[in-house]
Amino acid sequence: MTSVLTCSIHEAVAQVVLQRPQVRNAFNETLIAELHRVFVQLNQDPQVRVVVLAAQGPAFCAGADLNWMRAMAGYSYEQNLADARGLAAMLHALDTCNKPVIARVQGDAYAGGIGLLAVCDLVVAVQSAQFCLSEVKLGLVPATIAPYVVRAIGLRQARRYALTAEKWDAAEAFRMGLVHDICTPEELDDKVHEWIQAVLNNSPQAVAVTKQLLHKVADSPLDERLREITAEHIAQARGSADGQAGVQAFLNKQKPGWVR
Repeated sequence: MTSVLTCSIHEAVAQVVLQRPQVRNAFNETLIAELHRVFVQLNQDPQVRVVVLAAQGPAFCAGADLNWMRAMAGYSYEQNLADARGLAAMLHALDTCNKPVIARVQGDAYAGGIGLLAVCDLVVAVQSAQFCLSEVKLGLVPATIAPYVVRAIGLRQARRYALTAEKWDAAEAFRMGLVHDICTPEELDDKVHEWIQAVLNNSPQAVAVTKQLLHKVADSPLDERLREITAEHIAQARGSADGQAGVQAFLNKQKPGWVR
């Protein structure tokens, strides 16, 4: 536990909770650094099989802390560049975490908060949540989050919402694919638990490799090289300990050892 977030692990599930409700869980340099540190550690922890990213208070994440931004007004270009690289590194750590990351969105997500959702594997939000790429209202640009946002919602939708900075609701977020499900506040934890259990029923080795594979194929042309990569992946999976155990368990109508 730190002053800006908590991280707890229970029965293969890590819970990372943003703890800055007084500023709507907005980013500052401490929160960015702690998220990066925690996800690097979780990525290396063999005990952890799934991560839940949640937040305390009425908002999920409001983007950048205005007090932090006020301080950055006096930064040099080099200082701003170093700071932005920290944010980019944090997003990359979440995006490449080899465990599925579930976002539990109990409230609004703005600016960098949209970036957090875009790097999570599964996102469920309450029906009352509002979303906004608000950077241009402040004379800024959604730079470090842009690759992930465009990948999550597509260039066409990103052009609209990044250029107008208009808000959209949970139903629209679901329609465009930013969130995978929406529900009432009372249903939120049940949905998260449903996804946790679904992940824990699967081979942790296969889940990690599949996540990496999806990243590889998403931006690659469907050429001979990609066909070879995918063929190598299935050949390796078939010969792996989990692959052989899983197929044998299926044939014997048993549960494989990884099922929790």
